[in-house]
Amino acid sequence: MAKTNFVDLGLTDYRSAWDLQRRLFDLRLSGRIPDVVLLNEHNHVYTLGRTADPDHLLADDEELKRRGVEVCRIDRGGDVTYHGPGQLVVYPIISLNPDRCDVHRYLRDLEEVVIRTLAGYQIAAVRDRDFTGVWAGNSKICAIGVRVSHWITMHGFALNVNTDLSYFDRIIPCGIFHRGVTSLQRLTEREIPLGEVAERIIDNFAEVFGAEPVVETAGELSEAVARLKIEEPACLR
Repeated sequence: MAKTNFVDLGLTDYRSAWDLQRRLFDLRLSGRIPDVVLLNEHNHVYTLGRTADPDHLLADDEELKRRGVEVCRIDRGGDVTYHGPGQLVVYPIISLNPDRCDVHRYLRDLEEVVIRTLAGYQIAAVRDRDFTGVWAGNSKICAIGVRVSHWITMHGFALNVNTDLSYFDRIIPCGIFHRGVTSLQRLTEREIPLGEVAERIIDNFAEVFGAEPVVETAGELSEAVARLKIEEPACLR
């Protein structure tokens, strides 16, 4: 059973976390680090994947500025989505070699991690045959968008825990017009500690992916990066 390091970064700026992902991707590709999974929440940001339709971002520049929302076009698959406080965003930088080299299986495994986590809160979440992600009834509770190159993964999934869902009103989430979004808080009618959900995600990820979890702090990751003599990413400073 291979070890996988799990690092909770707390609240981060999206661009700095994306920069960290890219650095860790290069290190994982070269075999200098083991598999690592980043857990964090972001300041308000709309991200647009490679195939995103700009018209699915409904807010104009003035509204974005007023609400303090950044916009980033990035290299994952998928359309437009929102990240913000109260949402747990998980970025696995892992190797799918030698026996998991199947992107569709990887997506289904990520969905399974979230489905098992939500089951712990008595929520019967499901997959949808037409749309990637995890659903509660007719509403999406978890968006998934990944990048896989040389069988190393980047990006990941965003689970709405205590998310302010009004930010989704100004986009067409994932380009899906006819379905809504929901959150763990809305479904349970109580605020759920993000750290509690993160712990359950770690346990279920380790179980689904057959990994031995090693929980690290952001400081420990920073020290590991320093030992490799590369520039420290902004979100670890």
